Formats: sequence, structure tokens, C-alpha cells
Amino acid sequence: MRAVQLVEVGSPLADCEISIPTLDPDEVLVRVRAAGICRSDLHYRDGASPVGALPLTPGHEVAGEVVDTAQTPNESAQTPAPGTRVCLHYLCTCGRCAYCSSGREQFCPHGQMIGKHRAGGYAEFIAIPARNAVPIPDSISFEHAAIMMCSTSTAVHALRKARLTAGETVAVIGAGGLGMSAVQLALEMGATAVYALDIDRSRLDIAAGYGAIPVLLPSDVSPPEAARLLLDAGGGDGVDVAVELVGLPSTIATAIGVLRPCGRAAIAGIGDEPTSIHIYREIIGSEREIIGVSDHTLGDIEYILAIAEQGRIRFDNVVTGIVPLDAGRINARLDEMAEFGGGIRLVITP
Repeated sequence: MRAVQLVEVGSPLADCEISIPTLDPDEVLVRVRAAGICRSDLHYRDGASPVGALPLTPGHEVAGEVVDTAQTPNESAQTPAPGTRVCLHYLCTCGRCAYCSSGREQFCPHGQMIGKHRAGGYAEFIAIPARNAVPIPDSISFEHAAIMMCSTSTAVHALRKARLTAGETVAVIGAGGLGMSAVQLALEMGATAVYALDIDRSRLDIAAGYGAIPVLLPSDVSPPEAARLLLDAGGGDGVDVAVELVGLPSTIATAIGVLRPCGRAAIAGIGDEPTSIHIYREIIGSEREIIGVSDHTLGDIEYILAIAEQGRIRFDNVVTGIVPLDAGRINARLDEMAEFGGGIRLVITP
């Protein structure tokens, strides 16, 4: 089968011809219909985040059709039959340890992430544990289901970690794929106002269409200036919750700076630069909280599929590009992402 693989860290992805995967007893084989291109894939390619053994097939936002199973269909309630449309929970875990049993499977000591530790979706087929193949309603397209596996599920996990409650206000730092979901999810969870902060006017226009109050930031904005701009947009003395989705020291500082006393900053953006915090002035004196956000859980996926089926979250302007399974085209898109360009969410359709 055709696949696009990371052969050497720091080098472009390459077109490869590899064998269709064989199945372990608990797995299903899925024909990939859509695979999202995530900023994390850029980090893996360029070495900002470590990966497993090479060569590696990237791609952790995946949706497709089950074509084969290692078990008799319906022998297990967790085994979808061939022909079932599914999206893939990208964390493959043991299902038995204390973390898995308590709904915190992202910390399973035996866990592997598709596209990072084991083969992902930049290919025609992927093997996945049956419990990770979640049926998707007919009303949800493969493209939208794929991006929900990271951008939407991580956004809802961040808001849940931040303990957002109805009546509170939210700032979303970064109006990309995660940001568009975070805006809608925050409003769905009862936020009275959601501010979207970004340096890209076109992205803010789309976020406004989803209900956000747009706050355009200069490209060289300082965190205090960003906080002032948010306050000028109606943010009062700050917001209750800030969700940071970029991963730069400046955007992390902005997320903390826009909080009112006792506010919570959920940090989900991945970066490799250290961040300096004035612990008394920014945290202790105002009893603010900084909350780390790592991936998401199967429960988060079940929630977003339910509200998407009901039309309570939309993706009509989120998928801004479709590319074929071609290393050159994918590398070009990743290069654009490195400059914070390339649209909102891009999807590969093998």
C-alpha cells in the first residue's frame, strides 16, 4: 500500500510502498478515508517532539471504514463489523491499568499514540485496536470526523480541565483548528462571552461566525498589550478561563495575563521553549491557576460526536484544504504551518 513516512527526523516526509498491516487478535483494519494534518506532525518531522522507531507513518487524526477484523464481527461489543464508518481514538492503551480504569488513559504506562509511537493515518490502511474504532453517524463526514479526533477532542478536554461552568467568560488564544472548536464548545458549555485572540484577521472573521468576540493582535504584541486589547473589547477585569492553543512563551504569558483573579489558564499548545512566570505577581497574588492539558480521553470523543450529530458544533469553515496522499504536497503544507500559515485545518484523502 502507499504511505507517506517520516524516514529521518529533520528531513522531509517521503513517499513509500509498504505492506498492508497484519492484525493482532484485538485489532481491526481500517481503510483511511481522511487524515488530518496537525501541527504536532510538524513537530515530529522537525524534531521538536520525539517519536518512536523509524520509519514511522505519521497521522493521528483519522477516519475511515472497517474492512477486516481479527475477530468474528460482534464477537465482542467493541469490534465494529466491516463496512462500519469509524473515527480513531489515537491513544492505544492497555485498558486495564489504574489510569485506563479511571478515564485518564493518556497516562497509561503501556500507551502508544498512532502517528507518533506506532503507524498512523498517512497511508491507505491502518491497524488499530477495536476499542479505538468509534462508529461515526452518517451525518458526519470523514473529513470532519478526522479533525475531531484531535482539534475538537483536545479543545473540549482543555475546557473540562479548566472547570468551565455556565455563566463564565473565556479567552481562546489562537484561532486555528483547535480554536474554532474551543469557541463553539465554550459557548455550548454555557460561557456568556468567548473572546478569540489571533494575529490573523481572516481566522478571527471565521471565529466570529461561530459566536466569538474577535480580538486582533499585532504580530509583535506584548502580553500586557494583549490583555488591554481584550479589556477594550469588553472583557471587564479579565476572563474566568483562558485556553492557550499555540505553545509560544508569549501566548502562554498572554493566557495568564488576560485572567481575572482566581481565573484558570489551560495550556494545550505544544512548544519547546521555556516560559518565565513572575510567580507572585501573576499567580499567587491573584490566586490564578495554570493547568496542563495532555491529549484527551475516549469520553471526550463520545461527547463531541453526540453534539456534532445534533448540529451543535459545526466545521463548515474549518477544513480549508484537501490534499492527496503525496509527500511533496504534505511537506509543503507542513512548511506553511511552520510560518503559522496554511489555512485552519488540512486533511489528506488517500
